[in-house]
Amino acid sequence: MRVRGSVVVVTGASSGIGRATALAFARKGCAVVLAARRREALEEVARECERHRGAQALAVPTDVTDAASVDDLARRAVERFGRIDVWVNDAAVTVFGPFLDVPPDDFRRVLDVNVMGYVHGARAALGVMREQGWGTLVNVSSVVAALPQPYTHAYGMSKAAVRALGTSLRQELWLEGARRIKVCTVLPATIDTPLFEHAANYTGRRPVAMPPVYSPERVARAVVGLVRSPRREVVVGPAGREIVMQAKTAPGPAEKLMAFQTDRTHLSRRETGPDTPGNLHEPAPGEGAVHGGWHGRRRTAVRRLATAALLTGTALGVGRRLRAR
Repeated sequence: MRVRGSVVVVTGASSGIGRATALAFARKGCAVVLAARRREALEEVARECERHRGAQALAVPTDVTDAASVDDLARRAVERFGRIDVWVNDAAVTVFGPFLDVPPDDFRRVLDVNVMGYVHGARAALGVMREQGWGTLVNVSSVVAALPQPYTHAYGMSKAAVRALGTSLRQELWLEGARRIKVCTVLPATIDTPLFEHAANYTGRRPVAMPPVYSPERVARAVVGLVRSPRREVVVGPAGREIVMQAKTAPGPAEKLMAFQTDRTHLSRRETGPDTPGNLHEPAPGEGAVHGGWHGRRRTAVRRLATAALLTGTALGVGRRLRAR
């Protein structure tokens, strides 16, 4: 599909990957429909998008857990621009905490946003795309769909569900003969976004981005690339590809390594934090941001590859020791 001039809906567009993706499409002269809970942030993103030549932007405050709100988002996109060429499901929240310490309402809220939000988005998008006969649905999952972490149970479950949703939808569309409707899944590694700052947290330790950290713009480029040349799944970041490979080839050692890495590098051993529901039930204030301050753009490719190689070597070494027992 031709990217320039496309009509693109992006959920979670107020910050992080969603915001970077909206801006990437705006640079291509697309009409971008922006969805998130924060009106102030959406209006700022719309202004940023419209600074690019040929781009148009429409901000539609949306709660993705509300099916009627998501249907209204699709309706307004079609009313304004006549069609939907691309729909990017990206809105997501997370909670950190030992399993028994996470309040059930917070656990449920993560699943409502990250799973049902994508379901509502997919239903709205595919309803339009089936009628017009073409379109691309991109679901942003995570490498934790392949190898979950401790202390982020709801997030890992939700991202695995997003991956399964994409697989099921591709099969259904193939059976229907809807060859011009594509469903793609993106699995990023750790990305430099405000997600960790906004997370609900019941660990007593401050969540930080687990290295190596990649830029949101890298994920945005992958999403734009999927519109040009659709693929079933794409993993963003060399370390992410190593994680997915380890989960397939040495799942036992990979689980132990992920547990170790999460405890040592995903939760600060120096900074404590109070129990907080984060942005689960109320959006964070302000105009939002693409980056979270984790310096994703400053990490060199050499460092990323070195880290990935170390992870692989460690996992294989643990695997050999286990087999020798």
